[in-house]
Amino acid sequence: MYKTVGTHNYYIYISTNRTKTVLYTGVTNNLLERLYFHKNPEAHSKSFTTRYKCFYLIYFERYENIDTAIAREKEIKGWSRAKKDNLIVEFNPERKFLNDDIV
Repeated sequence: MYKTVGTHNYYIYISTNRTKTVLYTGVTNNLLERLYFHKNPEAHSKSFTTRYKCFYLIYFERYENIDTAIAREKEIKGWSRAKKDNLIVEFNPERKFLNDDIV
């Protein structure tokens, strides 16, 4: 199980859809809450995660500084799909959904 540590927690994360064909990279200060809102969007939401059903966490990194987290998010967003896939597999070799491991 992954627990938040300290008082300043910022996460960059990658979520995917059930078939793992779409990747979404984001940043948040509350990973559990963000995952909840991706899965339970407001009515008629047109967000990327709602449209492509990217509710399943497969990768994350924790930072204590928001500027560092945002810079890392931008870096990863600029990567190719293959490079993102390699990052995910190094962290999560089975590419299992990690939602239930976040507390």
